[in-house]
Amino acid sequence: MMPTPKADFSTMNWDAPQITTLIRAALDEDLGAGDITGYALLPGSAQARARMIARREVVLAGLPLAERVFRALDPETRFEAGAAEGSRVAAGTCVARLSGRARAILIPERTALNFLAHLSGIATLTRQFVEAIAGTRARIRDTRKTTPLLRALEKYAVRVGGATNHRFGLFDAILIKENHIAVAGSVAEALRRALEFAASYEPVILEMTAYESFRPPEPKGSLPVQIEVRNESELREALAAGANALLLDNVSPAGAALLVAITRSERPACLVEVSGGVSLVNVRAYAEAGVDFISVGALTHSAPAADLSLLVEPARGE
Repeated sequence: MMPTPKADFSTMNWDAPQITTLIRAALDEDLGAGDITGYALLPGSAQARARMIARREVVLAGLPLAERVFRALDPETRFEAGAAEGSRVAAGTCVARLSGRARAILIPERTALNFLAHLSGIATLTRQFVEAIAGTRARIRDTRKTTPLLRALEKYAVRVGGATNHRFGLFDAILIKENHIAVAGSVAEALRRALEFAASYEPVILEMTAYESFRPPEPKGSLPVQIEVRNESELREALAAGANALLLDNVSPAGAALLVAITRSERPACLVEVSGGVSLVNVRAYAEAGVDFISVGALTHSAPAADLSLLVEPARGE
């Protein structure tokens, strides 16, 4: 088994207002007017212990979030992680133990599992992509194809899986795509406008206290500019216009290798990313084409949820 990739995912502020609000909204969605099954069967004083189990091998992401979901119902609920965030655990592993009031464990159970399964699924799929290209210069990164309002959490899970994040939103980088080029009239004109704008751009500092890793570019003139190209003609036009970062859209691995070779000969320092049609089957071929980045929308929009469950047993002495 390959060693676990090193990932920097220590920048999440799990107690930030954004996270607390999200947890409360998710619990309210499920709880509504009250857990009538729990009220019918469980005395308010009933105590319980529970184990959270991985049913299949998984890369864990979101344990701190799951803990806060449980503790949102009762701060006295005890939550003990059984594995480290970002670790790969085998089927049957107890990933967390809980104890406290039975209602406070059963009411948030599904919400906590939904968050943990979703984020761990993303981290698990991401780890598979990262390991598939090991030994190449390429790095896997995500896209903005995320679940509305869950972007920061999903991009966090990508980092837990060992990949990197592309821009967080529309505010922290310029990415010129085919529709922008169509409006501007040409690759060269779109790039000219973008580079001119970036040279004088004063970044707006946004309050993003929950997600310290996502910040606008700091100094004036440092705004990243990347342009999407679809063929050799557009690539040469972009290079002639001063492109420093290219996005090769929906090209084959062989086509990517050709365009990378042209780029390296014309502008060796220009970053090259490939996107579109990337899967676990062909990602290695794209990496061996010599690209710097491979963006994979499937990491966040198509990762299957991890198989996790929670088993409760009466606490000793009850």
